[in-house]
Parts: sequence; C-alpha cells; structure tokens
Amino acid sequence: MSSLRFREEGTFKIVQLTDLHWKNGEDEDRRTYSLMRGILEAEAPDLVIFTGDVIESGKCRDPFLSYRDAVKVADEFGLPWSAVFGNHDAEHGITKEEMIRVQQESPNCLTQAGPEELDGHGNYVLEIRSRTGTGTAAVLYCMDSGEYTDHSIGGYDWIRPAQINWYIEHSTRYTMENGGVPVPSLAFFHIPLPEYDELWRYHTCCGHNYEGIGGPKVNSGMFASFLRMGDVKGVFVGHDHVNDFWGELHGIRLCYGRATGYNTYGREGFPRGARVIQLVENKPGFQSWLRLDDGSQVSEQPVHPPEQVWKRV
Repeated sequence: MSSLRFREEGTFKIVQLTDLHWKNGEDEDRRTYSLMRGILEAEAPDLVIFTGDVIESGKCRDPFLSYRDAVKVADEFGLPWSAVFGNHDAEHGITKEEMIRVQQESPNCLTQAGPEELDGHGNYVLEIRSRTGTGTAAVLYCMDSGEYTDHSIGGYDWIRPAQINWYIEHSTRYTMENGGVPVPSLAFFHIPLPEYDELWRYHTCCGHNYEGIGGPKVNSGMFASFLRMGDVKGVFVGHDHVNDFWGELHGIRLCYGRATGYNTYGREGFPRGARVIQLVENKPGFQSWLRLDDGSQVSEQPVHPPEQVWKRV
C-alpha cells in the first residue's frame, strides 16, 4: 500500500500524463520532457500517474533506458508516481514484468506488480490516507487494460472478469471498513471502456472527440461493476491522442487525459498537455482541468450535445 495523504488543507492533486510514446531521446522526446517539467512546476501535484504508452518499445533501441528516461522527470521533482500499461509499452524487447522492475528502481515509484493470477500486469490499489492520518479517505484503482485481442474478434483488449472480481473484493472490503459507506475512488487505465462511446453519442460531454473511441468490441462489465459498488466516481484513460472529452454517465465521470508526447501523431491546433485531478477530503466528486504546453490552464471545455436520442425498439 502507498503512503499518500491528503494535505493539511484537505486537498490531493494528481497529474495524469498519458501517451508519451517515448523513443530514443529525439527532439520530440526532449519537447515532451520540457512539457512535463513545466506542468509539474505549475501544478506541484501530490502524485503523478502515467496512463500507458509511456514508451513505444518497438521503436526503442534500448526500451529499458527509454523507460527510465521517460519517467525520470517525476523523480527529479521528488514526486510519488505510478504507471499502468498501454498497448505499445511492451511490444518489443521488454516484458511488462521487466518494466515493473525498472519502475521499482525508483524510490518514488508506487507501481505494484499485483496478483499473479490476474490477467495483465500491474493491477494494484493506491490508498490516500486522511489528513489526520487515520483511515483511508480515497482509493485509486490502477489496472492493466491489455493490448490487442485475438484475430477472431479483432481490435483492442478489455478488462477481464478476474480483474473485475479483484476490484469488487477490494471495494467491498473498503466499504465494510468504512461503516458500510463506499470510499470515494477513482480508476486509471489506458484503453477506454465501451461506455465512452455511449457517453459521446447519447449524453452531454465537454471537450473534443477528433478520433473516435478506440475501445474494445466486447463489454466485459467493468463500468457496471463500478456502478454496482458505488465508489468509483471518475475513470481516466488515454489511448486516443486527440480526444480529451469528459462527461457523466449514471453518476460516474468518464474522462480522457490530454496526450502528452510529441513523438507520435497529434492534430494541428490541439496542443499537448496533461489532465489534472483534485480531490477534497470528505467532499463528493473531484475537480479537473487541463494544463497545456503554452502554460495555460483550461477549466472550461466546449460543450458537445448528444448526437443521438435513445429510441425504444
């Protein structure tokens, strides 16, 4: 478990960095590094979470060195940090097990290997303690959303039943320890849930969807389990580099990060950046905003009305 704690004033701030696609220290990687430094200087977070595709290992001469270089900025600030895996991290020359060991070389890294019996690698929980030091005031679920599925189905992978059961077991325990009241929680992984597509089509959102939703073709029930347990109030993903929208579906806010890396595709007029999340102890929900590469903070994103209306058939 982690040693994270709410500040004396009752806040806890997370910077989500996503889709760095770090390669070999090229000019684009150096721009990514400078951007991350600027964001961490401006925000002074309590935690940094890398939500996958930290490196693009198939294009790295030495993926071990590339990973160390990609995440070193958090260590330079002395900040606690953790990561989940994307579909490009372990494509070539390095395994997820090896990548976790590379991460854990850092004294500031909170990533855990997680239970061996679960699908994926790096399924773990981070607890945020109360500012008084007594009890768990918030929980962060970090999960491996996989890479690609088999050719008979095609497309991207999905969170598997064993991982969902693992989440339910933890959620149940935290709720019981909290007198039957769900502990405010957030979830972080790379590939968006199928509900992101439903959200964009049928509900009001804020932000941009320039790419479409690159989620799995199979809905394994992760969102339904969040809804059933009643604790997770925010889900944060990456994967689709020119999407940054968020919206609320049945009381849960589904959020894209803002792509951080320059060494991969983007869109003209859509600057790189990061999503920032701020929790307040004993208050429901969270605040969130974007921090962009020009230093600006974006708290209000354009409203996107529903594209379709549900029809009974």
